[in-house]
Amino acid sequence: MLVFSKTAGFRHSSIPNGITAIQQLGAANGFTVVATEDANAFTTANLAQYQAVIWLSTTGDVLNATQQSAFQSYIAAGGGYVGVHAAADTEYDWAWYGGLVGAYFQSHPATQQATIKVEDRANPSTSHLAPTWTRTDEWYNYRTNPRSAVRVLASLDESSYSGGSMGDHPITWCQDYQGGRSWYTGLGHTEESYADANFRTMLLGGIRVAAKAVPADCRPEVGYTQLFDGNQNTFSQWRMAGPGGFTLANGTLTSFGGMGLLWYPVSTFSNYSLKVDWMMPGDDNGGVFIGFTDPGNDPWGPVNTGHEIQIDATDADPSRTTGSVYSFKAPDTAARAAALNPPGQWNAYEIGVHGQRVEIWLNGVKINDYTSTRNIANGYIGVQNDGDGADINYRNIRIKVDGGQPPQPGSDIAQGKPTTASSVETGSAHVAANATDGNSATRWGSAYADPQWIQVDLGQSYNISRVRLNWEAAFGRAYQIQTSPNGTTWTNIYSTTTSDGGVDDVNATGTGRYVRINGTQRALTQYGYSLWEFDVYGS
Repeated sequence: MLVFSKTAGFRHSSIPNGITAIQQLGAANGFTVVATEDANAFTTANLAQYQAVIWLSTTGDVLNATQQSAFQSYIAAGGGYVGVHAAADTEYDWAWYGGLVGAYFQSHPATQQATIKVEDRANPSTSHLAPTWTRTDEWYNYRTNPRSAVRVLASLDESSYSGGSMGDHPITWCQDYQGGRSWYTGLGHTEESYADANFRTMLLGGIRVAAKAVPADCRPEVGYTQLFDGNQNTFSQWRMAGPGGFTLANGTLTSFGGMGLLWYPVSTFSNYSLKVDWMMPGDDNGGVFIGFTDPGNDPWGPVNTGHEIQIDATDADPSRTTGSVYSFKAPDTAARAAALNPPGQWNAYEIGVHGQRVEIWLNGVKINDYTSTRNIANGYIGVQNDGDGADINYRNIRIKVDGGQPPQPGSDIAQGKPTTASSVETGSAHVAANATDGNSATRWGSAYADPQWIQVDLGQSYNISRVRLNWEAAFGRAYQIQTSPNGTTWTNIYSTTTSDGGVDDVNATGTGRYVRINGTQRALTQYGYSLWEFDVYGS
């Protein structure tokens, strides 16, 4: 590694600390470090010996035209760039460099404590961090937001400090750039930074990412919807089928027991990109399931109706190893081997499903492409817990559907309409309107007694064709779906005594201005009825 710290403007007192830290990281991790402030090091022949060049709080105009040309050629040949802090306050008249670093410095408030939101916890430079990281530094505002061109790894919570001016405020990112790879962080102003274990580990990871010594996905990521963001609210929307389950800690799902499946019952998906971060502690097993029908409580249903994208690097059958469409198509083993991080480290899947076609990327590298004969074009998604001793972790599960947000068939005519209920759980904010607000993280909860009802006023008469109920764990075992022209006289259009919770997607035909769910038997008698969503479809 070449560490370059020439300054033609402000000079940071932390530069010697940074050089020492990088030298110590090199000695401990098997790479050599050469530090210089001589721009004459930027020749084609000299740069060719380095896997990455680290611009450590450089400022101002530090290279002449010949040296710039040599560095551009170095990046084009696959070289790596690491930018630390004031590297963004450098070479304002060299547009190519501005693209390489990602964004130029604009201003900064006084050094102060702030909260960092860690957006990508699979990247080798940020996988060791918790979902949020509070530290003291000098927080740069940038002239432009780089998000559309780079993979944002971490951003600032501007509400946690004074002087942020960007709104959406990336602070650490990486990108593939004109043949090479770039990794940048705005952290590193203070001398203390270079003694901070978390910062040093992040810097080491950034050096490895830029040098392409470890796999990393540095493609931009925009337009994804979080299905599991590490918090209990989104975790509560998922449902277990079969034995075992998952615990939640530090934004991470950890499996126990099995074989079971944690699946997302809120919606089926079609024509989408699904991203899942995963980690096996050792020789373990898991998988991501796509394209299956409602499994109820049977984890084998998805095996038979959908596909498992396998996670198991040691299976002797290549069609059952990491990156395979389980039992149907093996991955490109050479591409998989080059892209795979070993047990104990995080990996990232992207699974593209378009019609019957399944494409799989591992850490940004495409490793499989399969056209299925199964009807997987529209279905549910889930993640597997394979069994005791086959431990696996998942986090940051997100999806992007072609054309925008995840689809809901038809139009939910109940959303935002006046909604009332027989009761609300005592002392709670779980009012009836939560079930029709379009927010799947809010819910209605009733008193702990039978019977209870919730009804929506559609404002005019509709021909009802479908009612979709997304139950919380406290679901209704027995209930009727009813319609009414006036909110007084009711007609049953559907009835069940055997609901198993999760999502009840009912084709129910009737006419009325009012639609009511009339619960007569709770599944959990220690609680009331609890609905995340009460959707009505019709014309």
